[in-house]
Amino acid sequence: MNAKQLHEEIKATNLSYMGLVQKMIRADKAAASSSLGVSEEMANLVSGLSPAQLLKMSGTNLLLCSFRFDESLLLNMITDHKKTQVMSPKYSANKKAEALAA
Repeated sequence: MNAKQLHEEIKATNLSYMGLVQKMIRADKAAASSSLGVSEEMANLVSGLSPAQLLKMSGTNLLLCSFRFDESLLLNMITDHKKTQVMSPKYSANKKAEALAA
């Protein structure tokens, strides 16, 4: 993937993300602010952006979204193999098949 293709992918991701964020904020500002980790002032600003402003904002070469992980959940998933198996769809399907066969 060359730099131009990467930039286009980032733009598309940013535009999708900003559209989703705007919809979330307009539907329930308090819940969206908490989920996204933004202030009420930022939520008000984003909800008032026009489509042209969203498009311009998404044109940056930096991802506008960030990933937030619950460290304790991730550590538990990594260190406890049995819980990881239980959460696996393949594991669940195998257990269902065994139960039906019995």
